[in-house]
Amino acid sequence: MTPKYKRILLKLSGEALMGGDAFGINRQSIESIVAEVAAVARMGVEIGAVIGGGNIFRGVAPGAAGMDRATADYMGMLATIMNALALQDAMRHAGIVSRVQSALNVEQVVEPYIRGKAIRYLEEGKVVIFAAGTGNPFFTTDTAAALRGSEIGAEIVLKATKVDGIYSADPTRDASAQRYRRISFDEAISRNLKVMDATALTLCRDQKLPINVFSIFKQNALLRVIAGEDEGTLVHL
Repeated sequence: MTPKYKRILLKLSGEALMGGDAFGINRQSIESIVAEVAAVARMGVEIGAVIGGGNIFRGVAPGAAGMDRATADYMGMLATIMNALALQDAMRHAGIVSRVQSALNVEQVVEPYIRGKAIRYLEEGKVVIFAAGTGNPFFTTDTAAALRGSEIGAEIVLKATKVDGIYSADPTRDASAQRYRRISFDEAISRNLKVMDATALTLCRDQKLPINVFSIFKQNALLRVIAGEDEGTLVHL
């Protein structure tokens, strides 16, 4: 299989790591995700990854009710660092060399985000996991994915979700919902399709950085996306 893309930015939600659990990290889910990533890495594709923290923050959310938004966002950033470390460890067990770079300085645990160093790691064949979002409150990890993808020169942002693409309606509630094979950025924004938040979508549109939304739990879906096959939904100019 010949990959269509040389360098990608993979956006993983924290919820993807918890599998069917209420919160936390499900070992089987993370191993399954890493196996998909490993197959792509072995094809020579350079992979940057941004990970969310919802699976961990969900466990403390009841206690965060009424909390200052900035404080809650910083807690979420710390949760993404925990997820990044778990992902790195799972990759190590799978024989994949990876590095974690954090937008928040926690230098005893992970190295800080340095764009030039991240690009060098990618060129060396290492997977680079970007943690702590953008390092700023009020910005989502979707926006961090759009930002890091633009910074490292990724050819596409791959948003790994629990659903195999973007639908005209919620497919779990509406049996007649249709999957879009392709949709423009302007359509996604105007229809409020919740692909990513508006800031992330606008940044990707302005940087001419396409997005493919697919299911990380569908076997070999990531490989099919990398091969340029009809998998998930492509958001384009």
